[in-house]
Amino acid sequence: MGKAITDTDPELFKYLLDNSLRDTDLKKRLREETANMPEGGMQITPEQGQLMALLVRLIGARKTLEVGTFTGYSALCVAEALPEDGKLVACDISDAWTRIGQSYWKEAGVEGKIDLRIGPAIETLDTLLEQGEAGAFDFAFLDADKTGYDAYYERALQLLRTGGLVAVDNVLWGGRVTDPNSDDEDTLAIRALNEKIRDDQRVDASMLMVGDGLYLARKR
Repeated sequence: MGKAITDTDPELFKYLLDNSLRDTDLKKRLREETANMPEGGMQITPEQGQLMALLVRLIGARKTLEVGTFTGYSALCVAEALPEDGKLVACDISDAWTRIGQSYWKEAGVEGKIDLRIGPAIETLDTLLEQGEAGAFDFAFLDADKTGYDAYYERALQLLRTGGLVAVDNVLWGGRVTDPNSDDEDTLAIRALNEKIRDDQRVDASMLMVGDGLYLARKR
């Protein structure tokens, strides 16, 4: 959700996409279908999806986690980057939204890599921990309800191996993080997590101006 920072210079943004984005018809169709939904603004940008796929390949990820799947674009990008025996545990509360993505996952041939869990994400994460999955994941992407971000971040760190990477979406929140008049629960939660990650000695971290802001944190 939120306006991409690079949109402030349309020509520069077009140049960025023209000279970096490797798109497919399948991804375009999923983005277009999602964009026509009332909640379409929640979809990540294609350059962010491509970056996450690159990160997954860079760290040699085989087991990944996603909190907030929506219509499945980010899951598609990550699943395509995983090896044939790779797995993505995708958490969402909406069967209707994720059902849209499932047909695209199937068409892309990655449906078998995605373990979709419908229900409150915090319950899914706690179940994974109870099942002994601490330290078993290589990569985690957080893009769900913002008031739950701190809890998701803490669980993700437990589930990640040393050297694993967590990517937190919407950390610039359309610029509202710097607006003194924005004091709603979501904005406050994002500000708090941004400050927490900045000072968190458990991770190496960097905030990027990609999409609506992406915070990367590597577990030490």
